Amino acid sequence: MKELGLFVFAVLAYLAFVATSAYAAAFLGNFFVARTIDAAASVPLRQALLVNIGLLLLFALQHSGMARRPFKKWLGSFIARSAVRSFYVLMSCFALIVLMALWQPMGGVVWFVENDVLRIIIMMAYAGGWMLMIWATFLIDHFELFGLKQAWCALRGGTRCEEPAFGTPAAYRIVRHPIYAGWLIVIWASPIMTVTHLVLAVGMTVYTMMGIWLEEQDLARRLPYYAQYRRKVPMLLPSRRKRLLENADT
Repeated sequence: MKELGLFVFAVLAYLAFVATSAYAAAFLGNFFVARTIDAAASVPLRQALLVNIGLLLLFALQHSGMARRPFKKWLGSFIARSAVRSFYVLMSCFALIVLMALWQPMGGVVWFVENDVLRIIIMMAYAGGWMLMIWATFLIDHFELFGLKQAWCALRGGTRCEEPAFGTPAAYRIVRHPIYAGWLIVIWASPIMTVTHLVLAVGMTVYTMMGIWLEEQDLARRLPYYAQYRRKVPMLLPSRRKRLLENADT
């Protein structure tokens, strides 16, 4: 019964992720929801800026802090190890919900694209960023990434699943971090860039670069061949440098 409860928890955490991501797409894209990233300012600029910086710091601390192996090991001493990833997913959803709910519009327009064709191209890039992120998760192990596989393994046999082996399928042979690349496209691809949107885009970009650095430090310690992968494959932007082949370690 315990394993069944943990599996239900994992499913609910995953559904929360899907719902939160859908809302975030509307929030950042300025459609469907009543209050979006580019809503009219309602508080003084200084107050709004301080609140928004605090929300970005909260999101960054949760998202990267809880992803570190020492924290996951510590958390695993309090809850079932098969639920650790699902708990992280749920807390990430909570952090993003708080950010969107409390985000303070700041007014002011940095750029505004009036040309209809360019607006369509930019919105296509925006949609493409989301699709890239989703596709990249399935290239590795989507259900392991979001905790469902671990809970399913525990339900089936009471044992932990093995972590997926490191690989470089499709997009991972072009850039090392296609998920992050998709996220950066999402936060910057907007036909209207207000001051508040710019603050979020800059803050998330800084956080993303720091998150990549922390993640690659972990990977380099765990995987002796990651250094070779990092030398041969660019971080975020495709280039003409030699790609890592599947048999590069031979």
